[in-house]
Amino acid sequence: MRETYGKTLVELGKENPDIVVLDADLSRSTMTKFFAGEFPGRFFDCGIAEQNMVSIAAGLAASGKTPFASTFAVFVPGRCFDQIRMSIAQPGLNVKLVTTHGGISVGEDGTSHHSIEDLSLICSLPGFTVIVTADAIETAQAVRVAATSYGPFYIRLCRPKVPLVHNENYRFNLGKAVAMRQGKDATIIAIGLMVSVALEAAGNLKRDGIDCRVLNMSTIKPIDEAAIIKAAAETGAIVTAEEHLEHGGLGSIIAQVLARHSPVPMEFVAIKDTYAKSGKPAELLQRYGLTAKDIEQAVHAAVKRK
Repeated sequence: MRETYGKTLVELGKENPDIVVLDADLSRSTMTKFFAGEFPGRFFDCGIAEQNMVSIAAGLAASGKTPFASTFAVFVPGRCFDQIRMSIAQPGLNVKLVTTHGGISVGEDGTSHHSIEDLSLICSLPGFTVIVTADAIETAQAVRVAATSYGPFYIRLCRPKVPLVHNENYRFNLGKAVAMRQGKDATIIAIGLMVSVALEAAGNLKRDGIDCRVLNMSTIKPIDEAAIIKAAAETGAIVTAEEHLEHGGLGSIIAQVLARHSPVPMEFVAIKDTYAKSGKPAELLQRYGLTAKDIEQAVHAAVKRK
C-alpha cells in the first residue's frame, strides 16, 4: 500500500501542478520519497513536527494548492489533533492526510508506534472523509479520488504487505461498501488488512455450514448505511473486524446505524481496552484477537443469538 501511495502521488503530480506533498521526516517509510525525487520544489519535509506540518498544509490549501501530508498514523492525528481540528476541519480545507503504519501490525516498533485510536479521533471531526484501504489496488484509486474531491480526507494505510483482494477491474466508489462475497447466514464487515482475514474466515465457515457475506467498508465516513441495513435484513447477524480499538471505530459506527434502523445480533473483532506490546505483526494480531479464527468464533456467537 505504501509504495503504491508514493507512486500514485508521482502520477498525480505530473497531472496536476497544484498538488504538493508534505512529510514529517518519514518519507522513506511513507514512500513520499518518490514525489520528493520527482518534484523537489513541491515537496516539504517539515521534520519531526507534525503540528507544524498540518498547519503548513492548511495554509497551502487556503492558497489554492492540494496538499497531501503524510506521516505515521500514530502521529496524525495523535500528535496534532488540535491543529487538525482548528486549521483543517473547522474551515473545511482541502487537505489530504494520508497516514501509514496504522494499527498494531507495525509490529516491533512497539506500543508508542501502534496507532489504535486514530479512527476514533478523526471520525469525531465534522467534514472529514475517512478511508481505510484493503490492498494496493484500492489504495491507488482512493488516493486519486481524494485528489479530485474537495475537502478534508484521512486515508489510513498499514505497514506490512497484504494480499490483493481486488482485481484490476475494481473501481473504488467513495462512500460505498464492496461485496467481496455473498452469503445468507451472517455478514462480516471489515476494513484494512482485516478484509483478507475476513475472506479467509468466511471460507472456513462455509465448511461449517455457515454462509457468510463479506463487505469491505473502506469508506467509514460517510458510511454506507444502505449496505449495512440490507446486510442486517438479509443475513440477520453482523460481525465487524478492524485493526483498531473496539471503542469508536468501525464497530461503533455500524452499531449506531443498526440501533437506529435494524437491530440484529452483533459481535466485534477488534482490540479490546488495552495497548499492545512489541512483537512480530502476526504474533500481535494473534495475541490481540485479530485472526480468522477470532472472526469465525464471533460469527458463531452472533448466529447463535439470531
